[in-house]
Amino acid sequence: MKTSNSQIKLFENPFLEATTRVHPLVPAILWIPIVSGLLYRSFFYLDMPWAYSLLLLAFGLFVWTLTEYLLHRFVFHFEAESRLGKRFVYLFHGIHHDAPNDNMRLVMPPIPALFIASCCLGVFWLALGRTLIEPFFSGFLIGYLAYDYTHYYVHFFTPTTRLGKFLKSHHMLHHFAANEAKWGVSSPLWDYIFGTMGNKK
Repeated sequence: MKTSNSQIKLFENPFLEATTRVHPLVPAILWIPIVSGLLYRSFFYLDMPWAYSLLLLAFGLFVWTLTEYLLHRFVFHFEAESRLGKRFVYLFHGIHHDAPNDNMRLVMPPIPALFIASCCLGVFWLALGRTLIEPFFSGFLIGYLAYDYTHYYVHFFTPTTRLGKFLKSHHMLHHFAANEAKWGVSSPLWDYIFGTMGNKK
């Protein structure tokens, strides 16, 4: 149901509707204290050389870029067949494609962000163990914040740098010309690797 300023109302219930909108400062307020705590423990508490912590942090950041690509391509754009599935996909991401300039829906709300982070943490914990997970996950969360704010930036601002202009063009083409390509938001790396950059035209 469309409202003024091309915004779309998802729920009649005011509380549920409020959970679908988020101020751009919320991810920073939520995640920066967690990242700071993980970084402090990684470099000053864990019995691990700083070089190892830095490598694990960088690896976590790298793994985020793949996670971002896979989530966007296969979860956010999942082609559901059931009515409930279609509703879920629309609430999760389809709304953004219908109202790409709604600035209160450009960063991920806390509830789905916490759910996705918890699922990823469980998988990584099983793979890496109690000690290695902390520097790794700090890098992973830094990557997530970079994604969230890159996404906000390319929608809400006009970049002046070459990199900024490229990222904005890349993402706007995904929205308006290549809906089945250009899945990377903070980085086109995996689009190049998997051949999903789409037609240059």
